[in-house]
Amino acid sequence: MPSRKELANAIRVLSMDAIQKANSGHPGAPMGMADIAEVLFNDYFSHNPNNPNWANRDRFVLSNGHGSMLIYSLSHLLGYELTMEDIKNFRQLHSKTAGHPEYGYAPMVETTTGPLGQGITNAIGMAIAEKVLAAQFNRPGHEIIDHNTYTFLGDGCMMEGISHEACSLAGTLGLNKLVAFYDDNGISIDGQVEGWFTDNTPQRFTAYGWHVIENIDGHDAEAIKEAIKDARSNNDNKPTLICCKTVIGKGSPNKEGTESCHGAALGDDEIALTRKNIGWTAPPFEIPADIYAGWDAKAKGKQRENDWNQKMAAYEQAHPELATELKRRLSGELPEHFAEKADTFISSVDAKAETIASRKASQNTLNGLGPLLPEFMGGSADLAGSNLTLWSGCKGVKAGDASGNYMYYGVREFGMSAIMNGITLHGGFIPYGATFLIFSEYARNALRMASLMKIRSIFVYTHDSIGLGEDGPTHQPIEQTATLRMIPNMSVWRPCDAVESAVSWKMAITRKDGPSCLIFSRQALAHQQRTVEQLELVEKGGYVLSDCDGRPDAIIIATGSEVGLAMDAAKELSGKGKNIRVVSMPNTNIFDAQDEAYRESVLPSNITARVAVEAGVTDAWVKYTGLRGKVIGINHFGESAPAEALFKEFGFTVENVVNTVESVI
Repeated sequence: MPSRKELANAIRVLSMDAIQKANSGHPGAPMGMADIAEVLFNDYFSHNPNNPNWANRDRFVLSNGHGSMLIYSLSHLLGYELTMEDIKNFRQLHSKTAGHPEYGYAPMVETTTGPLGQGITNAIGMAIAEKVLAAQFNRPGHEIIDHNTYTFLGDGCMMEGISHEACSLAGTLGLNKLVAFYDDNGISIDGQVEGWFTDNTPQRFTAYGWHVIENIDGHDAEAIKEAIKDARSNNDNKPTLICCKTVIGKGSPNKEGTESCHGAALGDDEIALTRKNIGWTAPPFEIPADIYAGWDAKAKGKQRENDWNQKMAAYEQAHPELATELKRRLSGELPEHFAEKADTFISSVDAKAETIASRKASQNTLNGLGPLLPEFMGGSADLAGSNLTLWSGCKGVKAGDASGNYMYYGVREFGMSAIMNGITLHGGFIPYGATFLIFSEYARNALRMASLMKIRSIFVYTHDSIGLGEDGPTHQPIEQTATLRMIPNMSVWRPCDAVESAVSWKMAITRKDGPSCLIFSRQALAHQQRTVEQLELVEKGGYVLSDCDGRPDAIIIATGSEVGLAMDAAKELSGKGKNIRVVSMPNTNIFDAQDEAYRESVLPSNITARVAVEAGVTDAWVKYTGLRGKVIGINHFGESAPAEALFKEFGFTVENVVNTVESVI
């Protein structure tokens, strides 16, 4: 039987060989953390390589994602479907083994990591999901949801501000099934971190309310084993941080402990010396049979899942309705007939014809659809009363009672958004989280990661324009909506009334291939009359809201609060004998994805007299107006004044829209 050190060395050689072949990568982290990974996965980690998606598996997140060869080596050695050819194709085009772990490509990769700090935050989201799901479904004698979340992180993750946001909340929520391993090697890309990072990390996490295990030799298997045992037996409702002293690039005679092995291949000569230094005689990309046997987790994993299936069968017998609901939620399928019930609700909203702020319309929709969705996990970054994200069925998630469905995230916009991604990735929930639109800037990289992973996180933003008024330019979003639309795979809704608001929620909930941003107003928006056909067309992202007899002289395109303005201007222009079409464009992303025939039916190419109206930056609207059209927008920061005064000051008036349309006819 191979020794622990020999098993760990398999990670080291696979990592350094793959990185050398690619001539690109980060060998230091996988070589430095190999001993920790060996103990964790061979002694404690509960999983099944035969079924990477087993619901009750432990979760593992490599937050320091630049060390991706660690997770690829583990996946291959443990018996997942990741071949040696995949290892050899590290960082190559269309390979499973991307430069940073990418969700949906290689088995064992639970989330895309690389932007530092987000991995640990995703892991916290997963731990929240486990805790809440267990509280909602477990019953005495039936601990059917019972797994741990483990994460590796380094100095870079610790330095990123998001780690403060998320780890602070993790302590408050008492996530005692979360175990984080801090790779304390004292090195980052620029060298010894002493010049720029001298935090007392154990004290920092103790202050957060974590259980902290200090000064563990990250190359001493027995010390690591005891630390994990301590973490797993921690019954004081605290997450655990295990501070591991490691040597980056462990095993490399000339480069270990230095920044030279952080982000570059070791080189053939140094690899040869490393092989000799660690006593590894096998050639590149060959693993001895006894090493494979020492790592193989397939038989043990199959047994673990079989044991759980027996528990699930007993649970199903004792609590059949709960079991059916749990299976549905874990499958990601919506409740039966959800879409039809949502349509019925939307029709009722249309019938009410209310003039209300779209943020209030959003809350009304939550009250209408929330009872249909037990998997809803709401939240707000300390703005619930302004975002209106609380609905009648909300119950807060707390350390002592995690059975709720609403997260009070505190002032943590970035942390909230990345935690939501972790909750989504875990399964069993559809999370939504809210803040003011201007603060989407804080959260932007988490939104990008949701889009990159194509996961269903729903980001709710209110106070969507200069219409928020007196708070002034620091709070008035000008460029945010336009730039959110530019994120690939993001679906951005800016509804014009209560009906479009309800449709936006339905579309975000039923979408399975990516995230959505729902952007709502502070100020009241007038109800727009629609036919049954027009109501159905809202889902296409853009549609003719008001048309004329015969060929239009001009088309006005608008979104959100400016649709009402466009309709008023069209009415005045009609009184002047002009044929005007008004197009409501609540979602440019979805409209752009429609076929050419539909887009042409809404915006005929032979009608070049077009005006777009939106209280934001203008450049993106040129693709709809053309060079002969005009855009009424705002390409500068706002002012502090009542909303009505600002709209008049910046040209969002019927008079200006009418004059602009007349100038292009």
